[in-house]
Amino acid sequence: MNKENVTYCLPAEFEYHEATWIGWPNNKEDWPGKFAPIPWVYGEIVKYISRAEKVRIIVESKLHQKKAQAVLKAVDADLTNVEFFRLETDRNWLRDAGPQFVKNEKNETIVINFKFNAWAKYDNYKKDIKIPKMIAKELNLPRIKAEHKNREVVLEGGSIDYNGSGTLITTEECLMDNKVQVRNSGFTKKDYEEVFKKYLGITNVIWLNKGIAGDDTHGHVDDITRFVNKNTVVTVMEDDPNDPNYNPLMENRERLYGARLEDGSKLNVVEIPMPSPVIFKGERLPASYANFYISNYAVLVPTFNDPKDRIALGILSELFTDRLVIGIHAMDLVWGLGTLHCLTHEQIA
Repeated sequence: MNKENVTYCLPAEFEYHEATWIGWPNNKEDWPGKFAPIPWVYGEIVKYISRAEKVRIIVESKLHQKKAQAVLKAVDADLTNVEFFRLETDRNWLRDAGPQFVKNEKNETIVINFKFNAWAKYDNYKKDIKIPKMIAKELNLPRIKAEHKNREVVLEGGSIDYNGSGTLITTEECLMDNKVQVRNSGFTKKDYEEVFKKYLGITNVIWLNKGIAGDDTHGHVDDITRFVNKNTVVTVMEDDPNDPNYNPLMENRERLYGARLEDGSKLNVVEIPMPSPVIFKGERLPASYANFYISNYAVLVPTFNDPKDRIALGILSELFTDRLVIGIHAMDLVWGLGTLHCLTHEQIA
């Protein structure tokens, strides 16, 4: 348990990283009928991230590692910046199954271990819940289990976004719904805010309403609204009034305009478009430009063979003037119901 007198800070993703964690793809059921190209998409992601930070990759076995190394060598990733860690996993979406890396008052890294229950939707997560413990052990870092009201707190990394100065954004749909995909039954907003303050050093929470259509996590914020610096967010907007995302995203924008940062100042809100609906085998997929990942070298942005790809990349390029903005083809990746941010997890230096 966290002692009450210890203060933690959750650094922002846009701050300098020591490493990025990913899990090399292994569960073919996540991309039924489309698994073959997925390792190559991961290879492209690692190629860019490895240019300016370590990439720590979880693999299942020696053979799994060899397959990953072959892909990474083929795409010209910097293998001197790649480290492998062995652990059998279920699904390997590191944003959600991985831990939060926080800093204490001495600027030491602490692993905060939230409980993972596969988005309160799937049964195969018993291996993934071992990921935070493995990471803490391998890196020799202290690990603290997040608890509240005498029970472990369920929280996925994709359900929160943060500016590194004490403000966090999340959605009511994901955390407050007590009927669908329930994370922590009976928790109030006050309960969550106490957890965020205790374990992540959060003093200010901005509550949005709903996530996007097709999101099987039931409302993750990393598909809708993201911090790009300490006082600016990008938020996705739908221009088709007949699209199911139109009204929820309009409401989220209004909440952002009325929100305040931890110091009482207004939030700077920048709008980016949604791509046209991506449908595969009759299923709406959670395609969103907001699911980008900020690495030391570049901001990697999912693209969808859409005319709006160029617009989204242009807007983000104007916001991130200190690093490249690179599009990563994600039409195959999104069939797994997640893209770039979902599969990565930053470890701040």
